Amino acid sequence: MEGGGGGGEAGEAAALRKAMRLLRIEPAAAGPSAARAGGAAPCSRNVLRKRRRWERVLAARRRRRRQEREAEPGAAGRGRDERRGAGGGRRGGGCVAAQPLEVSRLCPAGAARRHSKALAEQRLLEARASGPRLCVDLGMADRMSLKETSRLASQIRRLYGANRQAEKPFWLYLTEFVVGSLIYEECFRMNDGFSNYLMDTTQESYLDLFPLDAIVYLTPDSENVLEDIDPKKVYILGGLVDESIHKKLTLRRAQEQSLQTARLPICEYMIKAVNTKNYHSETLAINQVFDVLSTYYKTRSWPDALKAGVSSGKGYVLPDAEK
Repeated sequence: MEGGGGGGEAGEAAALRKAMRLLRIEPAAAGPSAARAGGAAPCSRNVLRKRRRWERVLAARRRRRRQEREAEPGAAGRGRDERRGAGGGRRGGGCVAAQPLEVSRLCPAGAARRHSKALAEQRLLEARASGPRLCVDLGMADRMSLKETSRLASQIRRLYGANRQAEKPFWLYLTEFVVGSLIYEECFRMNDGFSNYLMDTTQESYLDLFPLDAIVYLTPDSENVLEDIDPKKVYILGGLVDESIHKKLTLRRAQEQSLQTARLPICEYMIKAVNTKNYHSETLAINQVFDVLSTYYKTRSWPDALKAGVSSGKGYVLPDAEK
């Protein structure tokens, strides 16, 4: 390796001399020793500037080559072996193992992100095959204003993002997602990469996709309390935002379709907090409902789940928090 290094330096020196000739600089006058010996006239500022620029270029090339040699796996070991082969080396002449590379070189940030993305996609596809399944019913989207529709599109984005990061995700459906509708346009306008979301979108109703006995419509007005999550069931969320004042709309819709209904056990595990407005609401945004369901499916703890999804602004807190 030492001999090779000398040859490289000689080649670089030759390249420098050639470049200086092209710039009309005599190689003999390039060094300060030649000027002292022969009394040559000093170079002009322009010549000196060009010479310094070429010296910087060559120095950068040397650094880059040195970094590339160091970055090659086993380069250090090969260099030691070659030098020992030329100069005698250790007794036995065995191969010296290369030093292990740093983890950051073996697993750069880009590779780590790709690995994390692949794992998330694998979990989602497993949920598609075995459940649980969660459906956002967009059949009532035409009842909302533009502002409410935009908020719903934003909640769908948050819901999908949380589900993608979940250790035990749901498989998601958007039903009655009509092409050209306002919610359709808002989802594509507000959500980058929406067309690449790993979920099912369809213009059909959930009634056309699943058997009636597998459907559970989640509505805050139901008399039935959700006690557990069954992977064989399909849980429906009404696609309405918090501000929409549609009393018992989702409950009536489910009853007209002869569906099972359930509500989150907010009153069973939480208490009403004292607040100046005396405001208490069990109506949550769809992404907040998902946070409750996802946390419960992971922890099997309703207090933990409700703490994750029910904000203090709803007027409910856990008994421990009230103390």
